[in-house]
Amino acid sequence: MVSHGFDFCLAMRNLCGDMVGRLPELNHIDLPQVAISLCQTRKNVSHGIYASLTPLRFESGSKTTVRRGRRYGVEPILDDQGREYLYILSFYLPRFMNSPLEEKLSTVVHELWHISPNFDGDLRRHKGRCYAHGPSQKQYDALMDRLTQRWLALDPPSHLYEFLLGDCDELIAEHGRIIGQRWPTPQLVPLDAA
Repeated sequence: MVSHGFDFCLAMRNLCGDMVGRLPELNHIDLPQVAISLCQTRKNVSHGIYASLTPLRFESGSKTTVRRGRRYGVEPILDDQGREYLYILSFYLPRFMNSPLEEKLSTVVHELWHISPNFDGDLRRHKGRCYAHGPSQKQYDALMDRLTQRWLALDPPSHLYEFLLGDCDELIAEHGRIIGQRWPTPQLVPLDAA
């Protein structure tokens, strides 16, 4: 039988669903309203972005923002049923896959943690100018590692994360290729006439 490829986005959705279901700190997330995207890195190097969370609303879930005196909205991203996504969760391959297992899992938790507790399309905001991670990146990373270890201690089914055990080349060797949805970065749309 010919393999059509490994659906990376589906596997990540299943993994994220388990994390959201098991960790109370994440159970405010309505995963069907989170688009999961596969991104290709330009170079196969270890430094750079591994994953990202793109909010599709502005502060406090507002659909509009004002920049330089003009009002803007975000171009909507819709699922197959026409329901609007509130976030895009992106994974950058091969870089993400070429990191160690626990680092991959911590990266997933890290990005899910950025989703606002109000699940309103905005980020979780910390006080001060470093609103995304708080005043200490080191403390933030340590919290993500603790949450990841707690999830692992809850004994999730290993089939949910087995695909993360190897690197990108190993996943391709096993399945022929990696497939998944690719969502473009949404554009700001001017809402006022120029």
